[in-house]
Amino acid sequence: MKLTSPRPENPGARQPLRKVLSTRLLYFFILGDVLGAGVYVLIGEVAAKSGGAVWVPLTVALLLALLTAASYAELATKYPRAGGASYYATKAYGPAVGFLTGYCMLAAGIVSVAALARGFAGDYLSALVSLPVVLVAVVFLLLLALLNARGIRESTRANTVATLVETGGLLLVAGLGAWIVLRGDGDVGRLTQLGTDSASPVAAVAGGAVLAYYSFVGFETSVNVAEETLDPARSYPRALFGALATAGLVYAAVGAAASAAVPTRILAGSDGPLLEVVRTAGAVPPRLFAFIALVAVANGALLTGIMTSRLAYGMARQGLLPAFLTRVLPARRTPWAAIAATTALSALLAATGEIDVLAGTLVLLLLAVFLTVNTAVLVLRREGPAPAAHFRAPTIVPVLGALSCVALATQVEARVWVRGLALMAVGAALAGVLLWRRRRRPSPVAEAADTGRTRTPLPER
Repeated sequence: MKLTSPRPENPGARQPLRKVLSTRLLYFFILGDVLGAGVYVLIGEVAAKSGGAVWVPLTVALLLALLTAASYAELATKYPRAGGASYYATKAYGPAVGFLTGYCMLAAGIVSVAALARGFAGDYLSALVSLPVVLVAVVFLLLLALLNARGIRESTRANTVATLVETGGLLLVAGLGAWIVLRGDGDVGRLTQLGTDSASPVAAVAGGAVLAYYSFVGFETSVNVAEETLDPARSYPRALFGALATAGLVYAAVGAAASAAVPTRILAGSDGPLLEVVRTAGAVPPRLFAFIALVAVANGALLTGIMTSRLAYGMARQGLLPAFLTRVLPARRTPWAAIAATTALSALLAATGEIDVLAGTLVLLLLAVFLTVNTAVLVLRREGPAPAAHFRAPTIVPVLGALSCVALATQVEARVWVRGLALMAVGAALAGVLLWRRRRRPSPVAEAADTGRTRTPLPER
């Protein structure tokens, strides 16, 4: 049966996005977003908190991510449209919470780019050349901003190549780790060493899971393409859970290989933990793998930078952020002002924060978003029959998802809370300004009475 839609009332009316994504394409889209640079940088930080059994917090983080992913699957198939968490929060709780949710997503993107910039400037780059970390991080962000401003086509072409390179690098590490163990130079006993001198096994898993959670984020951005999926009720859950499961298997293999091949104290003290596996194996030139890792980190920063700058541009276009962020380059039609502003903030954070603090701040911001999404699922079930057939998670799943967000937040360090609360306070202040402006705005009827003409209200977003 051929589906048709009514013609718009005027040529300027918003058109629905074209549905082109199959289950397979959506799977690879999500997998490419999740299977990124975080594991290249954070395995050492996880080992420092959890001990040699890094696969345990990675597995816990995956299970916790799947809880929230189920809530996203329900909402994305129930409301298959662009807007994501901000749209769900607005529908469930109103514009103030919706804005604050979108702001937390924006802030998380800026922090993520800063963390990846620090990772780029760390031990992987040191294998090639020795340069000041802060200087390299700032220059790196400037170069990414220039590529971002050049155009989305050039950026996505670079991403396609980089995704293949970074995935190959992870599989190479898993293979080298297994080879080291088989030749007798590894120690599989480290895979059962859970806990550190300063933390019990339970505390070690909880602390490591907070950082490991960073490796699985990225799935939440996929809800923005649900509107462009051919059969979202069927395709989106399959692609989402399949991609997360695949990423979990790859991460567990990489984590186990790294821990078995390299002593925990060496992993914990390195900004380039996977490079230590390559050095121990001796079969691959460390400089070559360092280059692969740098490509992976740069690709993650580029993708996140693109998302962040477009989100800032979109929020400014809706009047939620300063209007100057809507300025674009005349020839390239890229949002140069939003790119410049988000890059400047990422550079400031990269210059003043360590990787573990930045990663923890990102997780804290996303936990606030995920808590909102998990509770929004329950709130929006009260509004009556669903607009279409959709995936429905068992009620206990969003409840456990919300509780998991709270539990993970209790494991976040005090210094991370300081940064996170400061960023959230800025968002709360902006949300207050938004509400104040809305209340002062005259209603269409009152404005028509004052001007003597009728004004048609804008459609809801």
